[in-house]
Amino acid sequence: MRNFGEKLVLFLLWISLFQGCMVQSVEYDHTASIECLRDPMKPLYKGGIIQNSEFNNGLMGWSTYRNNKAGIGKSASGNRFAMVQGAISSLFSAGDSAASQSHSVYQKVQMQGDTHYSLSAWLQVSAGTAHVRAVVKAPNGENITAGAIDAQSGCWTMLKGGMTAHAYHSGQGEVFFESDTPVDIWVDSVSLQPFSFDEWDAHARRSADKARRSTVKVVARGPDGQPMANTNVSIQLVRTGFPFGNTMTKEILNLPAYEKWFFSRFTVATMENEMKWYSTEWNQNQEDYHIPDDMLKLAEKHGIKVRGHNVFWDDQNSQIKWVRPMGVDQLKAAMQKRLKSVVSRYAGKVIHWDVLNENLHFNFFETKLGPNASPMIYQQVGQIDHNAVLFMNEFNTLEQPMDPNGTPTKYIAKMKLIQGYPGNGGLKMGVGLESHFSTPNVPYVRGALDTLAQLKLPMWMTEVDVVKGPNQVKYLEQVLREGYGHPGVEGIVMWAAWHANGCYVMCLTDNNFKNLPVGALVDKLIEEWKTHKTSATTDANGLVEFDLAHGDYKLTVNHPSSLATSHTITVDAASSEQTINLKV
Repeated sequence: MRNFGEKLVLFLLWISLFQGCMVQSVEYDHTASIECLRDPMKPLYKGGIIQNSEFNNGLMGWSTYRNNKAGIGKSASGNRFAMVQGAISSLFSAGDSAASQSHSVYQKVQMQGDTHYSLSAWLQVSAGTAHVRAVVKAPNGENITAGAIDAQSGCWTMLKGGMTAHAYHSGQGEVFFESDTPVDIWVDSVSLQPFSFDEWDAHARRSADKARRSTVKVVARGPDGQPMANTNVSIQLVRTGFPFGNTMTKEILNLPAYEKWFFSRFTVATMENEMKWYSTEWNQNQEDYHIPDDMLKLAEKHGIKVRGHNVFWDDQNSQIKWVRPMGVDQLKAAMQKRLKSVVSRYAGKVIHWDVLNENLHFNFFETKLGPNASPMIYQQVGQIDHNAVLFMNEFNTLEQPMDPNGTPTKYIAKMKLIQGYPGNGGLKMGVGLESHFSTPNVPYVRGALDTLAQLKLPMWMTEVDVVKGPNQVKYLEQVLREGYGHPGVEGIVMWAAWHANGCYVMCLTDNNFKNLPVGALVDKLIEEWKTHKTSATTDANGLVEFDLAHGDYKLTVNHPSSLATSHTITVDAASSEQTINLKV
């Protein structure tokens, strides 16, 4: 038998090994920056699993692809960073279309399957501006784009994104940055932080609770103002505070079942096509607004807010046939008529305007009228409707990190161009993110939301859908939870309008308005997000506490010695700091 000393040593060794195997839970960091800085900020998570993330130890842990020469640069303040000279990598064979790509230094990392990775870095290029992608090369050789920015020379820009390693991605991978522009890529403050799926989901739920719920303290007081113990306080939700909605179609005007299904669930609506230019003036000078008028009246009848979609659409292929061939003067006149007509008609009745839809990807009006067309159109809409928030509505800013036209940095640059135009400083602007997904890159979505939230503007996910497939319900839940859980997102609208002959991408119900699996998921989340304790009894100090989702509530106070009284309260982010006194 082993003596006590041997047993103690073995026990301590076992404890050490056990602790070494334990995963340290790390809270997600929403930090992001949209400024181009002289020196980068510190790496998030102290670099995570990246070694020597600030290059204070030279290039230790980092390598270069062949024929690339790397070194350490040093700023005037003493900050160190990695530089690669000889921008064009010969990593690929001659004639390969990727042979002209510029590459940064890279680091090999040990990856775990079924893990989300949050990636961030500060980047700069040697000259001009270049589109730079963050790439994680998975153990199976797959190159996964984890984010992208337009990096500049002379200052540092933060890239924030990420990727998901699936079960087949376990093993050694690589992290690097690349560009199709022949520039030298400079890198600093690199971070790659793993999160288990459970950790990631738990953070989203904690963040949602913090952003969307408050603990409300209620004190019941008698006619003399003294607290009343043993008083029953019941509470009923009247209206949820977080706007959650869907698109609707003109069929809702003639189908009571559609009307009942839609307005029993959603608190905000967008007309799918009925308010667009081609729907209200298909033939020149023959305007017809009776359908959107009736749809708006129906929404108002049910107390549902409506987004104005849209004033113009910048897509060449979406222009009415009589608009496309117009010269400059003709087009200006037609646009003025359209803008004044639709905005004046619905000013004060819609909460938002999607002003110039998708004008990061398309430029019909800019091509015709010049580069200032966008800010001028926003200005004119704002001059007519002073109350509605003017949204820049765009796709692939959340959905697709590989799309160079829709990156968060390009979105931010366009927003600042619009805001910076003379006379636009006072416009009420909003960030509209369409959110049309196939397979969502969840860590990238969160990183992009973190970045765009730095604009400090109302941010909505405006057209959420997920393509049909075996994981449609799972992916939709991921997307909706990411949006609801992010403190910068102020509302969500789905792009799931019902049509008898089939929906655009995603149907929530069948033609009898019975929920399909995605519809059942939506109902589950709506119910979960408003769940609360419905009654409680005050303590000796007349106090009771409720954990409530933000919204409007009816409170009924009932004490055996008096008649029941009712009160209406609004719960919001400030409610946790207040005590509500109710007289019995």
